[in-house]
Amino acid sequence: MTKLFKPFFFFLVLISCSRNPYKETNKVYKQQSKQYAAEIKKIPPVQLVSDSVPLSPYWVGTTNFNMRKPSYVIIHHTAQHSTEQTLKTFTMPSTSVSAHYVIGKNGQVYQMLNDYMRAWHAGISRWGNELDMNSASIGIELDNDGYHAFDSLQINSLLVVLSRLKAEYKIPTANFIGHADIAPARKTDPNWRFPWKLLAEKGYGLWYDEIRDTVPTDFNHINGLRIVGYDVKDTSAAIVAFKRHFLQDTTKGMTPFAKELLFNLQRKYF
Repeated sequence: MTKLFKPFFFFLVLISCSRNPYKETNKVYKQQSKQYAAEIKKIPPVQLVSDSVPLSPYWVGTTNFNMRKPSYVIIHHTAQHSTEQTLKTFTMPSTSVSAHYVIGKNGQVYQMLNDYMRAWHAGISRWGNELDMNSASIGIELDNDGYHAFDSLQINSLLVVLSRLKAEYKIPTANFIGHADIAPARKTDPNWRFPWKLLAEKGYGLWYDEIRDTVPTDFNHINGLRIVGYDVKDTSAAIVAFKRHFLQDTTKGMTPFAKELLFNLQRKYF
């Protein structure tokens, strides 16, 4: 191999190794985005709603509008074995699942969807009066199989992403929650090892006080869970989800300590 050919050969190897393996799915993303953009640009036709409703003579476009912004961030663990496996899962039409961000164990961040678009990450879920969490939230998936602690590099990258999202979309502190919080009967992610206290200290999510008042004897913890945001249709699941989030405890039943923390949260924030 000549001296002139060697650098060129290695350049070709480098180019081939750096090609995006998701080139084809990126094309699909662009095509779908163009279709949605074209639909948004259309001036709605003047339509006859009913024979008893007078037809407007022309379309009137308001000058006062903007794009919808997310008001929640939902944190997940992937329940898979690698970032690459999750990226493939989220680019297969047959899975019908996606997220805005995937963060690897090494802290690498993949944004898979524009923040203003609706990802399919929450499923059947509820938080307070919000019944369509996919439409109201940004989904962040952390590469974790559900049985291990979260890497510090991964959590650091998560905090960086959360900082931008909170600032850009004015997301309230209380609206940084987990998948298990909004779907307690179906989901357990992020697992009990997730550092919710650290996130709350940084301004992402709520946390209880170290010094707390005595719980009144008539305190109804089911109502307390509902006030905080949990769907209490399955009360046992809601209790476990609350304990997983705030106590790193996955046992069943409302303990006196858990009730004390819940009472403090309700008094402190609601």
